[in-house]
Amino acid sequence: MTTRQYTDWRKSTRSDDGNCVEMARADDGTVGLRDSKDTAGPVLEFSPAAWRKFTDDVQAGTFDQ
Repeated sequence: MTTRQYTDWRKSTRSDDGNCVEMARADDGTVGLRDSKDTAGPVLEFSPAAWRKFTDDVQAGTFDQ
């Protein structure tokens, strides 16, 4: 298992109630997501292609209700 180093964790500017996730990129392009209330907790990792697909789908409204 590879341990990646993530730097520059970012939280959405729309986050205001503490229920947030933060994202950061590793040197190899992997995107990490973590709970902003548990910064020492687990990190979900996504390949650059999977993250790009997800953000494209969000922008296209794929998940809108």
